[in-house]
Amino acid sequence: MLSLSLLLSSASSSASSHFVFLSKTLTLTKRSIFSSLTTMSINLSSHAFAGNPIRSKTPKPDDPLSPSSAFESLKAHLLQNPENHPSPKSPLFKVLPFRKGRPLASSSVTGDNASVWHPGWISLSDCKGILGKCGVQLTEESLVYLGSKAEEGAVYWAIDVSEEGGLVPEFSSRQFCFVELRTLMVATDWADSLAMSELAIAGHARALLEWHNISRFCGHCGEKTVPKEAGRRKQCSNELCKKRIYPRVDPVVIMLVIDKENDRALLSRQSRFVPRMWSCLAGFIEPGESLEEAVRRETYEETGIEVGEVVYHSSQPWPVGPSSIPCQLMVGFFAYAKSLEINVDKEELEDAQWHSREDVRKALAFAEYKKAQRTAAAKVDQMCKGVEKGQSLSADFNVESGELATMFFPGPFAIAHHLISTWAYQDPPTGVEAQLKQLSSSVSNL
Repeated sequence: MLSLSLLLSSASSSASSHFVFLSKTLTLTKRSIFSSLTTMSINLSSHAFAGNPIRSKTPKPDDPLSPSSAFESLKAHLLQNPENHPSPKSPLFKVLPFRKGRPLASSSVTGDNASVWHPGWISLSDCKGILGKCGVQLTEESLVYLGSKAEEGAVYWAIDVSEEGGLVPEFSSRQFCFVELRTLMVATDWADSLAMSELAIAGHARALLEWHNISRFCGHCGEKTVPKEAGRRKQCSNELCKKRIYPRVDPVVIMLVIDKENDRALLSRQSRFVPRMWSCLAGFIEPGESLEEAVRRETYEETGIEVGEVVYHSSQPWPVGPSSIPCQLMVGFFAYAKSLEINVDKEELEDAQWHSREDVRKALAFAEYKKAQRTAAAKVDQMCKGVEKGQSLSADFNVESGELATMFFPGPFAIAHHLISTWAYQDPPTGVEAQLKQLSSSVSNL
């Protein structure tokens, strides 16, 4: 394989020849690395909660679907008399209610008898009417702009109805129910692009609403905050302060630590994990710290392992954490160990062990992730019909023989799964290979 410096120097004659040469070389390099590999990992076009279709592009301010224009149309709709019809140029409004962080959902059964959940979108008029039955007047400040779809002429909103207990029977009569987002995440068929996009919308909505709940007061002067820009930011109501407040994102590094010489990976358990579940190390980034530094620090603090090279894999929004941390951004890495002796910090972890590639492959092969997804989807269907049955998560990962797998990992909805499966079935790039991969991505975007 050509070195990176040789590739760059040989292409210095002109910009055009540089990019042509580099692109061809990267293509050949990628083929030589991956052509002989057969992967059993589950490949996604994007991680769960990523790939939100209504956030891909923000319309211009004068576009009827933009936040400012849609907000003005929303106010006009809420003020108009019931007998008046909306303007023909007015967009279609769809509202997704949330209760205590749980989105409204419905469920249907497909031809192959599989349950599929859907976000419980309701029209603006239905939302206004249902709230009105509970004695609540719908105002524009209670709705948060999520995005739009130009092809549908639709604008999507979210609303928190946690304080209105009378809404639950009303929605139940329509076979809607409020479901934990984490349950919906497990219930989502990762092979269904539409279902994945709906999960991303629900995740974005929950993150925004939970952020609104924890930012009710100004952190500078203590006065109340008010929503601005259709709920996309907030501002202090104190005329002497007027501090602007934007949605919070908490970055977290998550890493699979690899012992390359002995073909092993470091996996850990936390006390809150269900029995037999193992995952990657992870930790929040501290102020003044780079991503790579956070990977090395967290690994050493939790396991005593020193890390050298750190290689980026991918990132994933994670809006299913505690309400005090509305949306974490998981930034995934492969980290290569410089030391091997484990010294577990028992305040952080229950255990950490090296696992061979063979054992990890067996666990991935035996864990029935599809079965777990179908079980969760059936549970959502029962909830929406008013019949809920309990189900142990660990029971969803039986091997085909009926025996329990000795260990399993988070499902395909989690970035940890893809870090582990990528290592198990194909060697992650290191050194020059990693740099070539990053350059390949840059060239493809030119």
